[in-house]
Amino acid sequence: MKYFLLILFTLQISTVGAQSNTNYQKEIDAWHNQRIKDLKAPNGWVNLAGLFWLHPGKNRFGSAKENEIVFTHPKMPASAGYFNWKENGEIEWVTAPGNTVTIKDSSIQNAVIFQTGKPGAVLLALNQFRWNIIKRENKIGVRFRDLESPALTKFTDIERYPVDSKWRIAARLETTPQSTISITNVLGQINAETSPGKVVFTFDGVTYRLDALEETPGELFIIFGDATSGKETYPAGRFLYMPKPEPGGTSYIDFNKCFNPPCALSIFATCPLPPKQNILSIAITAGEKNFEMK
Repeated sequence: MKYFLLILFTLQISTVGAQSNTNYQKEIDAWHNQRIKDLKAPNGWVNLAGLFWLHPGKNRFGSAKENEIVFTHPKMPASAGYFNWKENGEIEWVTAPGNTVTIKDSSIQNAVIFQTGKPGAVLLALNQFRWNIIKRENKIGVRFRDLESPALTKFTDIERYPVDSKWRIAARLETTPQSTISITNVLGQINAETSPGKVVFTFDGVTYRLDALEETPGELFIIFGDATSGKETYPAGRFLYMPKPEPGGTSYIDFNKCFNPPCALSIFATCPLPPKQNILSIAITAGEKNFEMK
């Protein structure tokens, strides 16, 4: 009887473990599927079709080669209008006659679409095209999208490592009040970013630390590289979000949810690079692998 009960207990434990693994697999798969949808969304990264840096003064925009900014496409007018970078730092858009450019479905002739120090990106639309202004230090550019880009059809998925719960690791936060870390982007610009501290975790008996950023309350953003970088994963590292641990408490860093930076999908992105202290010596065989648009 005791032997029978032992077998029954063992089977119950095995069943619970299998169910837990299945549920975890479904959770990561759902996260991954949502990410693919987000990448293909109107504000995703797959439809990027251009990044054009402005110069002070008038920047004419259209398909004709005499424009300062040229985007060749049958549905792009020869002259769509122009950007005016004013001395006060404002960027004004002026629509060329015969075109219909809209902001939130309202046709506009001219409008200030960027002001230094003011948040928010004004989105302009013409046919299937969308664009807004971005600022990177002293550089101001036009982020341009094509909602009917052929890349949207070509892009279907990103290869990833098999889901393995061993890469969901308990972690704590070593706080460093009023700390900043230097983050370099692909343009070579260096920014001092506020960091709440270091995420500390142990894997295979070894303790590791990763400097974290806090983009939104309650969530940490980590830019890291590891021994797979440039081999099986994107050379410039990967990104990861995790719940911020409570003071003195723990959370989980889940490398099954680490993903490629936008620069892996588009040459028109301006991604941050991992700081040298965030280059891990181990191979993180979890999350997304390198991606190449075919």
